[in-house]
Amino acid sequence: MVVCRMTLMVCKKKRSETEKKTKWWKLKKEECCEEFRQKLRQALGGQVVLPDDWETTAEVIRETGRKVLGVSSGRRKEDKETWWWNEEVQDSIQRKRLAKKKWDMDRTEENRQEYKELQRRVKREVSKAKQKAYDELLTRLDTREGEKDLYRLARQRDRDGKDVQQVRVIKDRDGRVLTSEESVQRRWKEYFEELMNEENEREKRVEGVNSVEQKVDKIRKHEVRKALKRMKSGKAVGPDDIPVEVWKCRRGSSGIFN
Repeated sequence: MVVCRMTLMVCKKKRSETEKKTKWWKLKKEECCEEFRQKLRQALGGQVVLPDDWETTAEVIRETGRKVLGVSSGRRKEDKETWWWNEEVQDSIQRKRLAKKKWDMDRTEENRQEYKELQRRVKREVSKAKQKAYDELLTRLDTREGEKDLYRLARQRDRDGKDVQQVRVIKDRDGRVLTSEESVQRRWKEYFEELMNEENEREKRVEGVNSVEQKVDKIRKHEVRKALKRMKSGKAVGPDDIPVEVWKCRRGSSGIFN
């Protein structure tokens, strides 16, 4: 019989990477907004109005946003319930991981006790961090900003509770409810066959109608401000990767965004 002692190195699983995004949400803070305006004005060579070349302007805005506001790490969030983490919890968890690795390498009683002690300490600090975060959340809910957080959490919980992978019931042509899986699939098949193969009527051009040619007024500044005021923040960016918060970031500025 041959006896040997082996040391196995456990490779850490590489986290999946996501696209790095500009932290546009920082524009909610007035100091970040003011710094962004100043840097953008410098990047545009001190101009008080935006250039006519949109491609160049958009690239300057994106680059300034990345420099001033920063970008995300590109790491996917594995657990959405860790929003209450703080630096103390992260530091304790890191020490616990190192202790676990040390114990895996050398399984002595001393290393085991050290690892168990750090486990208990992490549990205590996690409990304290959770309680502190929930207390701050309850205090914040009494404010106007807290009401938005409450609705956001409620919508998130509602989406998480929905089963988007399965359609349990659907109505047929006559309005009768179908419940069996086979009948539901057959009805969806019929629906998409009609939707994709139906010919729409061509637009008929009305003959004998006189076209009216007149000068169209240019869009005015107050119309743009009114439209921006009605637009909601926090929406997904478009193809240009510039959110509405950039255009709303104009208070206190003279020239750009004004």
